[in-house]
Amino acid sequence: MAKTNPLEFLQQVRSETSKVTWPTRRETIITTVMVFIMVAFAMVFFFLADTAVSYIVSLVLGLGGN
Repeated sequence: MAKTNPLEFLQQVRSETSKVTWPTRRETIITTVMVFIMVAFAMVFFFLADTAVSYIVSLVLGLGGN
């Protein structure tokens, strides 16, 4: 592998960065909102699943109720 000096490396980084297709502000906002919505759904799902499993385990072990 050929060694490059720091200046050449920075020029290569700048060249590669210019090839990137950056998202628009609108795309970034929509993606962020979608992530928050999916996190909320996951939070509710795992809360309900944890509550159900906890209830079932307590019934099986005889710790629930009476």
